[in-house]
Amino acid sequence: MTDTVSALASDQPLPGPLPPAPSREGRGSQAVMDVARRPPIVFVGGDGSWLTDSEGRRYLDFIQGWAVNCLGHSPRPILNALARQAQRLINCSPAFYNDQMIQLSELLAQHSGLHQVFLANSGAEANEGAIKLARKWGSRHRGGAFEIITMDHGFHGRTLATMAASGKAQWEHLFEPKVSGFVKVPLNDLAAVEAAITARTAAVMLEPIQGEAGVFEASISFLRELRALTRDRGVLLILDEIQTGVGRTGRLFGFEHAGIAPDVMTLAKGLGGGVPLAALVAHSDVCCFEYGDQGGTFCGNPLMAAVGCAVIEEVAKPDFLARVAQAGERLAAGLRALSRRHGCGEVRGKGLLLALHLGRDVASGVVERALARGLLINAPRPDSLRFMPALTVTDEEIDRAIRILDHIFAE
Repeated sequence: MTDTVSALASDQPLPGPLPPAPSREGRGSQAVMDVARRPPIVFVGGDGSWLTDSEGRRYLDFIQGWAVNCLGHSPRPILNALARQAQRLINCSPAFYNDQMIQLSELLAQHSGLHQVFLANSGAEANEGAIKLARKWGSRHRGGAFEIITMDHGFHGRTLATMAASGKAQWEHLFEPKVSGFVKVPLNDLAAVEAAITARTAAVMLEPIQGEAGVFEASISFLRELRALTRDRGVLLILDEIQTGVGRTGRLFGFEHAGIAPDVMTLAKGLGGGVPLAALVAHSDVCCFEYGDQGGTFCGNPLMAAVGCAVIEEVAKPDFLARVAQAGERLAAGLRALSRRHGCGEVRGKGLLLALHLGRDVASGVVERALARGLLINAPRPDSLRFMPALTVTDEEIDRAIRILDHIFAE
């Protein structure tokens, strides 16, 4: 912590704002469907914690594709896995086994303590599969139960079912009619969950840390009591570990902090380290899909599965997760020092999934100023900043990010 506070107070000069990016008006911007507010920057390269745009400007990336690039941009283990596997086999159809599908499934089963894996392409797809599996299980083993209890402000994806499962208020009236069968309760309110469980309930589904909501944790006590409650009431516990899984919190899976195990877990983002890869992982007692219930043209293809194997093998190396925890502590200490110096609020989260509460609705302005100074951060709420650097981020890069923010707050 002392080193981080010293770095915050350092007189070492930082570069001023980068030159303005050129406008993207014209052919390129017109061809891309307008579904997000994007700055006029075109990225063409990446290395570790850094991105380079088409004008040669470099940016310190503390978003990393929303916690996707767990090993940073273009890391050697992923490059090697892609090159090696592309020469062997890219896709043989999910109607057949392939060796990388088997290897990744076995790695996930071994490390999670669960038993069976369905490999998919995105977090929304994995969560959609979890919803289907819970409903199938409820129809078979709980008298036709189909409802799933989810959390207010939760986020599970952008398919019709996963948007209905999510608790984002701004989606409440979008894309009607909604997929029905989702009951919302407040996070960390065990009594509300217990009151919501009925004969129609098949499962409870939540994120160990609500990332998109602004990095709000399910408490250790809540997760432990929820696990006991779901077992007692005979319903499934589904943990959406799409943002918290694969080392992001300093453990391989977020649920390990509470010392529990879910019936079903979903993974994505960091699992592929930058390529489209996700997984639905479940206890054997829950696995009840029949042939044709679940599938996908690219699901379990060997090219992406080979990358997943490389990522898991890297993150599971001795001392890797200890270094993530250490880096997370350094970043959190720096953010707390910033908060004390500039009158901000709490630091939330675990490991390298953190948020700083600013105390007022200025987050978007801070994000814009940070971008101008070559730092990429995210504002999940008007009053909060979110930080999701590569799990391989260095102390020097953490200190640089803190110093950039210090300059911005001082302005």
